[in-house]
Amino acid sequence: MTVHPITIMGEPVLHRRARPVEAFDDELRALIADLFETMDTANGVGLAAPQIGVGLRIFVYGMENDDDVPPRGVLVNPTLVTSKVPGSDPDPEEEAEGCLSVPGEAFPLKRAEWTRVTGFDGDGSPVEFEATGWFARCMQHEYDHLDGRLYVDRLNAKYTRRARKAMKNNGWGIPGLTWMPGVDPDPFGH
Repeated sequence: MTVHPITIMGEPVLHRRARPVEAFDDELRALIADLFETMDTANGVGLAAPQIGVGLRIFVYGMENDDDVPPRGVLVNPTLVTSKVPGSDPDPEEEAEGCLSVPGEAFPLKRAEWTRVTGFDGDGSPVEFEATGWFARCMQHEYDHLDGRLYVDRLNAKYTRRARKAMKNNGWGIPGLTWMPGVDPDPFGH
């Protein structure tokens, strides 16, 4: 297992739709192991392959939940169906979201409270479950990475302005920027 550098917004792989996984083989199992190792070292609750520079439709998660879903898992070629996203403003205390590819920043974002997730595990066996609350938020966040979207792309106008200012102040938005979990300081202070 290898810890990989995490790409920072501006890296092209983060901003384009990932390709479907076609082979469930040892190479895929090695990628899954690396994703888990990188996520754990970064103190994350989810990590998508594009975040380590691999443009494939796969993500891992590690999050306790109230939905009787194993707290650690992998989703290959997933699909999501969600409930409606409320139209109200996000609560800055209760709905702030962060991302390892937008290191050290957090902005409030409304997400659907429920989602149905389908896909495959690392061996190609079907996976299907429902997620609620923060677990549903995690599934939506990681799935967005597979479609070339970051959570900051979904912010309302007020928080978009703040996010753009943070991106400019951090010098992000250009290719080639990464941070290394376990080497660089933890951007979220874990």
